[in-house]
Amino acid sequence: MGTPEMTAVRGEIRDAVESLLPAAGDLLGELIQFPSTPGDEKEAMAFFEKKLSSLEGTVERVFFPPDFTRDPEYSFPIPGLSYDGRYNLRFVREGRQPGRTLLINAHMDVVPPSQGMDTPWEGKQKDGTVFGRGACDDKGPLVAVFLALKALDRLAPDMPGRVIFHTVNEEENGGNGTLAMIRRGEEADGCVVMEPSSGNLYTSVRGAVWFKIRFYGTAGHSGQAGQTRSALMMAHKAISALETYHRNLLDQSRLFPLFNRYSNPMPLTFGRLSAGNWPAAAPNEAVLEGVLGFLPNKTRDEICGEFEQVLLEKVGLKPTDFELEFTYRHDCSVVDPESDLPSAVMTASENAGVPLEVSAFPASCDAWFYPHFLSIPAVVFGPGDLKFAHSRDEQIEMSDISGSAQLLVHAILQFCKPVKATGDR
Repeated sequence: MGTPEMTAVRGEIRDAVESLLPAAGDLLGELIQFPSTPGDEKEAMAFFEKKLSSLEGTVERVFFPPDFTRDPEYSFPIPGLSYDGRYNLRFVREGRQPGRTLLINAHMDVVPPSQGMDTPWEGKQKDGTVFGRGACDDKGPLVAVFLALKALDRLAPDMPGRVIFHTVNEEENGGNGTLAMIRRGEEADGCVVMEPSSGNLYTSVRGAVWFKIRFYGTAGHSGQAGQTRSALMMAHKAISALETYHRNLLDQSRLFPLFNRYSNPMPLTFGRLSAGNWPAAAPNEAVLEGVLGFLPNKTRDEICGEFEQVLLEKVGLKPTDFELEFTYRHDCSVVDPESDLPSAVMTASENAGVPLEVSAFPASCDAWFYPHFLSIPAVVFGPGDLKFAHSRDEQIEMSDISGSAQLLVHAILQFCKPVKATGDR
């Protein structure tokens, strides 16, 4: 069909994607039928591997190393979770002309069904909307990538550069799948992490730390005041002090570029507190778990250090009174909105007629791995609305998948073109 420039016209790309959309809807429904919660993604991966094998390119399994759980960046261990025989997928489409490399990341794992979610694994489609666990987070974005690659096979066999696609496990419990991919090593000029973005291009992504604190007190009868020290009350005081710390941290982070549209882009959430086994006895142990978000004016190491200081100085605990563990530590990811990668995506947005707004992501995702460990700039966008992610009404519009796939085709052709040397005309 000629050069990529000749084929990369809006009408041709739109028509190609739309003609492939019904099959993409069927693929999404089939993927949802695999209950691919962390640790159980293998069958879904094998199914998707066969689909990727039908595209122009090569696909390989990237297995987890034997000592993977000893990696210092390993996150959120789940009891009984094994990595034997589990793998990510790496797909590579080599261009037939020189150019840059664009890396794309999407995840196969999903969170467990929400309470009251009647048919989480059915993957039903009604009036152009697909319902079920993973529909928008993240199997809809995953299918959008497949759809874009399928359209490229039809439209641009001579595309320049190279496209690499990482399909990963365990994004939902800390990004262990992407961690395994970056430990393997990769070279690229830019990375797009596909997540439901509600029509935004996220060039700034906040960080987060998940924490677990064990408090140690002195157990005793309720009638022995002064001889007991309730670990539960220690946790209560810690909650109050950490809320004050969060308010101060939020004040320090106000007006950070692109995050100022949100009233609280870096929430503190206490998700679990357990203590005691009898109402009339002070418990000698309590466990408090939660998550704290933070913006790019702080690093994860700074946050972890300040967190411990709050417990020591504001709560008045001794080092022997508690154990503090961070089960998930994601740094922020920031790229200049005027730099090559986001500029190429925004140009693609205009060419595709699919509007995007440059913004900041008030959640954490796998984007930070690529710039932090591989010096590959990363942005986040994809079909779907974040309000439906992890909800009992999780859903995605097929028209949104189509638009994102069209935009992605334009972005690949735009970004992967060779960069002209200074002085070239």
